[in-house]
Amino acid sequence: MAGFMLVILVFFPFLGALLCGVTGTKNETVRDVLVDLIVILEFVMAVVLLISQAGNVNAYGEAFGAGVNGISGFGLHFVGDGFRLLYVTIAGLMWMMTGILCREYFKGHRNRNRFYIFFLLTLGATMGVFLAEDLYTLFIFFEMMSFTSYVWVAQEENAPALRAAETYLGVAVIGGLVMLMGIFLLYANLGTVKISELAKASGAMNRRVLYAAGGCLFFGFGAKAGAFPLHIWLPKAHPVAPAPASALLSGILTKTGIFGILAATCNLFLHDIAWGSFVLFIGVVTMFGGALLAVFSIDLKRTLACSSMSQIGFILVGVGMQCLLGEENALAVHGTFLHMVNHSLIKLVLFMAAGVIYMKAHALDLNRIRGYGRRKPLLMVIFLIGALAIGGIPMFGGYVSKTLLHESIVEYTHMYHSMKMKAVEYIFLFSGGLTVAYMTKLFVAIFLEKNENEALQRKYDAKKIYMNAKSTFALLGSALVLFVWGIFPTKTMDRAAGFVQGFMCLEENGEAVHYFSATNLSGAAVSIVIGALVYLLVIRKLLMRASENHVRAYVDLWPKWLDLENLIYRPLLLGLLPTIFQFLCRILDCGVDSIVVGLRKSVYHDSPLPHELPEGNALTHGLGCVMNLFRNLLNATIRRKNPNKRNYVHVLASWSEIFHENNVVIGRSLSFGLFLVGIGFCLTLFYILWG
Repeated sequence: MAGFMLVILVFFPFLGALLCGVTGTKNETVRDVLVDLIVILEFVMAVVLLISQAGNVNAYGEAFGAGVNGISGFGLHFVGDGFRLLYVTIAGLMWMMTGILCREYFKGHRNRNRFYIFFLLTLGATMGVFLAEDLYTLFIFFEMMSFTSYVWVAQEENAPALRAAETYLGVAVIGGLVMLMGIFLLYANLGTVKISELAKASGAMNRRVLYAAGGCLFFGFGAKAGAFPLHIWLPKAHPVAPAPASALLSGILTKTGIFGILAATCNLFLHDIAWGSFVLFIGVVTMFGGALLAVFSIDLKRTLACSSMSQIGFILVGVGMQCLLGEENALAVHGTFLHMVNHSLIKLVLFMAAGVIYMKAHALDLNRIRGYGRRKPLLMVIFLIGALAIGGIPMFGGYVSKTLLHESIVEYTHMYHSMKMKAVEYIFLFSGGLTVAYMTKLFVAIFLEKNENEALQRKYDAKKIYMNAKSTFALLGSALVLFVWGIFPTKTMDRAAGFVQGFMCLEENGEAVHYFSATNLSGAAVSIVIGALVYLLVIRKLLMRASENHVRAYVDLWPKWLDLENLIYRPLLLGLLPTIFQFLCRILDCGVDSIVVGLRKSVYHDSPLPHELPEGNALTHGLGCVMNLFRNLLNATIRRKNPNKRNYVHVLASWSEIFHENNVVIGRSLSFGLFLVGIGFCLTLFYILWG
């Protein structure tokens, strides 16, 4: 029964999407009720399954599974363990809360029916990713999730939204193809892609091939997670996507990428120093780079998006430390998972709060929404809970997970006296300080400062009712979950981390951490002091300028040219690479022609073959002779005064030559080659799915 519930969790939203799509064309009110009912039922089913199996789940392995056979020869296989069950419950919670908010957020918007269809399709695909037992099943739902969530980014259908959606889809498709190559390499060398069997099967595998396969997997999963340098979609997709979609893109879809990275790391590269160093490096760059971008940003949702990039970096640091610490990696394992959960819940709260602001202010620029929340205490408290949590302030969830990650770095430094790791610790604390700085900027701008436009400020202050009861439930409920989750860390977070650690191949809990000891509090204090200094000396002094009304306004001083997409990726993919390939193809084409001509003039001497026709081929020659015979008969009878002197052997030979030349030109063209490749891909896909 439990295995059957896994299948229901995956496919129930797909059926719901179909039902809501049909209903929405007839009655939008009924459709909205159905959407709410489906996401609530999905969450309830996830909770029931989690509670019912909590005592049966083997903390160090799989608990139960289910599958759908006969698909692609491999079938689709799902499994439930502590990590998977807990994260599908979190996903269910996030879809339920954002689904409830959607009702008010999309009031008056067009294409709501389309959004709801893909809203539910993405839910099913995400469930499929987290419950996947093997990399094949994971890949199928991962790619499905990428295509269905693309519609979220393009929802508004304006130029920025379509451009961002194009970037999002491009990164997703390229990442998916590279990931698929990694899966092919693993299957060819290991004979299995079942996640729980990878560790044992990879023991005798060539390390170079293993690293190549792992690198392909990291590329694909890292693209979805928003890891540097594949983060380019994050700062562009979030500002244009609807706020409920942004909450899910940041809070849960990025975690599918982290889930894949963890599956590869803990089963292929457990305690591998080289792999751990690579992941740690990417994590440090992502962590610091995202925080720096957020400090410069003056767009509310873009700042939160850059913040997501930075927090993904914190998580990747934890993944790297799991490998480097070897058997003593309990702190890193627990910190990695808890920061995943914290970031999911935090971004659920912050992006929904941003959605409430956008619903009424219709703007995201900090100078425009400045002072919006001055007389809105409930919204202020909700936003403050998320800001304090992500800033790592003691008594809030982010503090606990960041403390664990920080302590894992300190532990490695003490064990190996590594100066490089000391530098990592400094960057970690400084990035935490930047987090405090940019969240302080957002909170002060929205809830404490006054707007320089007095009429606009009076308009903001007059909005006493700025969200309905359902939206209030979604925001306040999410904030309370986040607050309770962090206020009792030993009863909530520690127990959850112990419940899921088997997925990351940890068998012992390790020593208990005294979160509020002087040593651990000092790390948080360092980041808070750094954040205060950055806010006062950089943001207030350098990133604010006096406007025409002598009121200081926020300015974005980040260089516009320093955009990896426009600076590197688009010129490379759309300009340089096609030119290089075209040049190489022309050289090869001319080279072959030169070789053929040389052989004909030297070795073969263009000697005629026996019985070789002077022109055309046997078919054109035969037809031409027949037509010449009819021509002679007509000239001798009907056309005696105006005889036809055309040689049809020559005419048909000429037509045949023109036809042959056209076919050669078409056959050599890039478009025809791509057309044939497309046909080949379609036939291959048809064979895989139905063979």
